[in-house]
Amino acid sequence: MTEFAFTSEFFIYILDLFGTVAFAITGAFKAIEKKFDVVGILLLATITGVAGGTIRDVVLGTTPNSIIDPVYVISTVVSGVVIFFLYSKLKKHWNLFLKFDAIGLGVFTIIGATFAYNIFGLNFLAILLAGILTAVGGGILRDIFVNQVPIVFVKEFYLSASFIGIVIFSIILYFTDELYYATIIGIFLTMSLRLIAMKYNWNFPKVKNTDT
Repeated sequence: MTEFAFTSEFFIYILDLFGTVAFAITGAFKAIEKKFDVVGILLLATITGVAGGTIRDVVLGTTPNSIIDPVYVISTVVSGVVIFFLYSKLKKHWNLFLKFDAIGLGVFTIIGATFAYNIFGLNFLAILLAGILTAVGGGILRDIFVNQVPIVFVKEFYLSASFIGIVIFSIILYFTDELYYATIIGIFLTMSLRLIAMKYNWNFPKVKNTDT
């Protein structure tokens, strides 16, 4: 039982770092597009990578992982440096930015949900709050810092993908209590929904502006 707990915790930790790197890459991409200098690139990469989890931890009353474990900030800085040097080769592949954003959304949504589950058990509201905060916090700050409307406010199937992933994650846990499988399926589903929505331009209806 102890071995399983250790393995499960390590698995969640690796996924959390992976999501941090994925979002940090999107922050670095955005910073370079907006012609930030190298310090601005590293700063935005770090904010994008760790802000969601930090906001979640503060709201839930725990010490942020980004403060306790320096690996989180180190990984965002390294990601920013790598993108800084490789951007000239990657700039033609703008879809790469969107794919990393979708990966970060999927991973952070379910990692946040898992964090709440480990503290509060199967409390859907706590799971939903933690998942959403983790998923969108960094992205919202990233877009605000580059003076853009946050993607979560203009792409309705961004937040919806996160919500659906959390619902399925919770349902699996309710019926099976298998955290490992719930995590994998939740991440894959959220990420896939976001990628499909981008490919087919899925959005909910908007109010048409009839002003002339």
